Amino acid sequence: MNPLLATFDSAVNIVDDGRAMQHYETAPEDRIPFHLKLIYGLGAFVNNLLAAAIGGMVIVLNLGLGMNPALVGLVAALPRLTDAITDPLMGYISDNTRSRWGRRRPYIFVGAIAAGLIFALLWQLPLGRSESFYFWYFLVGSLIFYLAYTVYATPWVALGYELTPDYHERTRLMGVQNFIGQIPYMISPWFLWIMQNEGWFDDMVAGAAGLSIIIAVIVIGVGILPAIFLRERFKDIAAAESAEKTEAIGAGGVILRNILDFLRGFLITLKSKPFLKLCAATFLVFNGFMMIASFQFYVIIYYVFGGDTALGSKYAGYAGTIQSITTFAVIVFVAWLATKIGKRRAFFVSTGVSMAGYALKWVAYNPEIPWMVMLPAPLLAFGLGGLFVLMPSMICDVVDADELETHQRREGMYGSIFWWVVKLGMAAALAAGGFLLNATGFDVALEGSQGEQTITLLRLFDAFIPFVASGIAIWAIASFSITEERAHEIRQELELRRGTPDAPASAPA
Repeated sequence: MNPLLATFDSAVNIVDDGRAMQHYETAPEDRIPFHLKLIYGLGAFVNNLLAAAIGGMVIVLNLGLGMNPALVGLVAALPRLTDAITDPLMGYISDNTRSRWGRRRPYIFVGAIAAGLIFALLWQLPLGRSESFYFWYFLVGSLIFYLAYTVYATPWVALGYELTPDYHERTRLMGVQNFIGQIPYMISPWFLWIMQNEGWFDDMVAGAAGLSIIIAVIVIGVGILPAIFLRERFKDIAAAESAEKTEAIGAGGVILRNILDFLRGFLITLKSKPFLKLCAATFLVFNGFMMIASFQFYVIIYYVFGGDTALGSKYAGYAGTIQSITTFAVIVFVAWLATKIGKRRAFFVSTGVSMAGYALKWVAYNPEIPWMVMLPAPLLAFGLGGLFVLMPSMICDVVDADELETHQRREGMYGSIFWWVVKLGMAAALAAGGFLLNATGFDVALEGSQGEQTITLLRLFDAFIPFVASGIAIWAIASFSITEERAHEIRQELELRRGTPDAPASAPA
């Protein structure tokens, strides 16, 4: 047996679907020091800060500059369509980069600086221009910004997939990064208040300009840290495999060869059944929630509180705050649980608890007992809180299985396609949510006098669309083939083929 694998502690038997499985303890050399987990997690902070900031600040185009809301929505959506090309392309470039600094770190370093600078410039909006000027200024600027954002985010995601080869340490890492990544979403609701604070800025446009500079400084200062302090475990292995691949492909036009290799890798990724199951489950859980995200407010305001917007918004805010705070605890719990019972079964637990929360809405959203609207909130936190701890960790295991089959390390390609599916699904879910709202017959002019059928449909959609979607997601993951035991076997086979154990995550570059 490989010397590194011999350091594993004795395995203990646990039961999974009636079968005895092996549970392996994490070897000391596979552990990522906690300060390095935190540094990787700061990348999630930067990633989510940029996403939350541009999404939350775009309202300035309407409220501060008078742009038509339809144009605001268009200018916010169009740049994201380019992700379908730029995300997988950046994943491929990162996977196939060979430099003394590695495959990921140069892009993370440059991308953080570029994304921060461009974000700040994007919001230095001149006053007194036409609506058309603002539209094209922001559209072109956003396209450039999202390109820089991709240069940063895609290699950062891929770096996390290779920091440790251990099945459980991967989950701990993703738990830490998801925990830190939640912080921007607690901060971003205050951005509008900051931008229009008369004590700090002359107007909202000036507020956006000032806030963007603050965000840019944070993005640059924090975003470069993973590139400086983290090390790429598989960069030498990837270089050796790349040389073998080039020799096998043979000589020819470099551009044509890279295009064909990119297309081949893209198709291979999409043919991975375990990977597709992870994408499908994420699409269902995340977008089942996103599709009806606003429906909760409608149900609370117009059903529980009979159209009292002020009181309904207050209680909806209480429920949202409880859910957000609970999410932090859920992340810690799910990361721990997965190391005890495996990732697949931890997904069953976390998603199952969230399903109970969705179903509870039907009872707890009660006009007679309004405070009960807060009861489902802690259960709902298990859905997304567990999802983004477990799915990235499971993708790490898929990447290993892919290397065993293809002789290539392609973390960038897998990560980019996974997150593109998430973003594409979110856009589709938000659009579908608008059509669903229309289908209920909701009419804002009726205020608290909505029809009985409208209220019933709002309640049904709010509770049971995500409930059903989450149930289908559990069904999809039930047949996910990479168990802890299989992941261990794949690692053994890979290390035997390579001839050497993996280097520690904090080893010098």
